[in-house]
Amino acid sequence: MPHTPQSPALAHLAQRTAAGPVRILMVCMGNICRSPTAHGVLEKMVADACLATHITVDSAGTHGYHVGAPPDERAQQHAAQRGYDLSAQRARRLVARDFEEFDLVLVMDAANASHARPLCPPGQHHRLHRLTDFCTTVQAHEVPDPYYGGAAGFEQVLDIVEDACRGLLAALAPATGSRP
Repeated sequence: MPHTPQSPALAHLAQRTAAGPVRILMVCMGNICRSPTAHGVLEKMVADACLATHITVDSAGTHGYHVGAPPDERAQQHAAQRGYDLSAQRARRLVARDFEEFDLVLVMDAANASHARPLCPPGQHHRLHRLTDFCTTVQAHEVPDPYYGGAAGFEQVLDIVEDACRGLLAALAPATGSRP
């Protein structure tokens, strides 16, 4: 049975006054597994849909454990098997100005949300959501951290992220002028 998404209200995107693309930031804890995977998946989906001038993607971590490091080799390997290239990405830490520079800040789980929320300036909380809010077929409230697990965890992350990114693109269609 298909999952009925509870997509967050994105009215603020339709009312944007800034010219340029919708800017999306994917966030996990260390910015080496989940958020770079989501970054790479959405970036490829955007390119494949010829929306690169309408949507840009970046990623960050709530903690600075891996700043400057490439994504985890296992994340890169599993992503590459599905056609996603994460190799150019480098970890960085989430900062308060990200909530002003990005239209959407999408976290992977409740812990990421609780670490991101204090950085979010007043009046910008409408930008902060869970990526899984956009899932359309997978029933998931969080993207689980695969770091301490095996291959199945990285595949599960990809399954959830691909579904959520498809739902996100459909939700963004009115703001980008594209068709879902």
